[in-house]
Amino acid sequence: MLLGHPVAHSLSPRFQSAALRAAGLDVAYDAIDVDPSVLAATLGSLIAEGAAGNVTVPHKEAVARACDRLTPLAQRVGAVNTFWVEDGQLVGDNTDVDGFASALTDLLGGPPREDATVAILGAGGSAAAVLVALSRWPGLHIRLWNRTAARAHALSSRAAPQARVYDTLAGGIAGAAVVVNATPVGLTDDALPVPIDDLPPGAAIMDLVYRRGETAWVRAARARGHRAVDGLPMLLEQGALAFERWFAVTPDRTAMRRAVTD
Repeated sequence: MLLGHPVAHSLSPRFQSAALRAAGLDVAYDAIDVDPSVLAATLGSLIAEGAAGNVTVPHKEAVARACDRLTPLAQRVGAVNTFWVEDGQLVGDNTDVDGFASALTDLLGGPPREDATVAILGAGGSAAAVLVALSRWPGLHIRLWNRTAARAHALSSRAAPQARVYDTLAGGIAGAAVVVNATPVGLTDDALPVPIDDLPPGAAIMDLVYRRGETAWVRAARARGHRAVDGLPMLLEQGALAFERWFAVTPDRTAMRRAVTD
C-alpha cells in the first residue's frame, strides 16, 4: 500500500510488485491517492486490516505524528515513509535516509569529501531525511534554504543543528559541491528549482523528484556538464529497504529496477 500524491507514487507499485513476485509472496501492493482530510480515517482502516506500506508527499510528517511507535531514526527525522502494524499499533520508520545516502554515493562515485558544501532546498519530510543522512558524514558544510525561513530553522534544530540556514537561494547554493532539490518543484511540470545558469560550476545535482524520462532540471543540468540524477535511485533503494522491514527478506533489486526501466 502506498499513500500520497498520484504523480509521486506512479512507479512504486511496479517495482514493489516485481519484488513480491520474485520473492514468491502472494501479497498485493496498491497505490491510493489520499486527501489530507481523510488521512486519519484511511490509516484507521489500514490498521484494522493489519496492512503495511509506504508514504509519500504530502503525508510523511502527518503519518509520523499518527504512529503509535516510531523507530529512533523516524523519530529524529520527524517523517515516516514506511509503516506496518504490530499488535494493533501503527509503527513508522524512515528508509529515505539510507536511500538518499546510497543514491548520493553512487552519483559521486563515493562518499562526499569531508569538507564539501552540500546545499538542500526544502524543509519538509524529504529534506529532513537528507539532513539526517548528511549528518552521518563528518566535516560536511550543510546548508539549508526554504521559502519559509522559520520552517527551515525548525527543521535544522531538530534534524541537524550543524546545518546553516540561508535566507536567500543564491546564498545557499553559492560554491556548493552538491545541490539537492528536496521540494516538489518539477513534480507536475517542467519548473526548475534553481535556474541552470545559477548552479555553481561543477556542482553535482540531485533531484529527489522523479518523473518518467527524468525531470527537466536534471536533463538541463546534465546538458551543461553537471553530474545529475533524479529521485529514481533513491526511490528504488528506499523501497528495497522498506521491503526488508515488512518481510525480513532481501528483495531482488535487479527485478525492481527492470520493472521501471525496461
